[in-house]
Amino acid sequence: MAHKFVIKKDKAGEFRVNFVYNGETIFATEGYSSKSSATSIIESIKKNAPGAPTDDQTVS
Repeated sequence: MAHKFVIKKDKAGEFRVNFVYNGETIFATEGYSSKSSATSIIESIKKNAPGAPTDDQTVS
């Protein structure tokens, strides 16, 4: 699979979610105090953002 969510624990002990595509991190979340919160954000992204529009704010 070319894309996946990766849960990692940072140096501060917080759980972070990275979205990785072809081995490159596309985005990372803020830190969460529990792994279950990190897992919940993955499910939320999958459910709520499949057709998210693009807001190009560089156009004047």
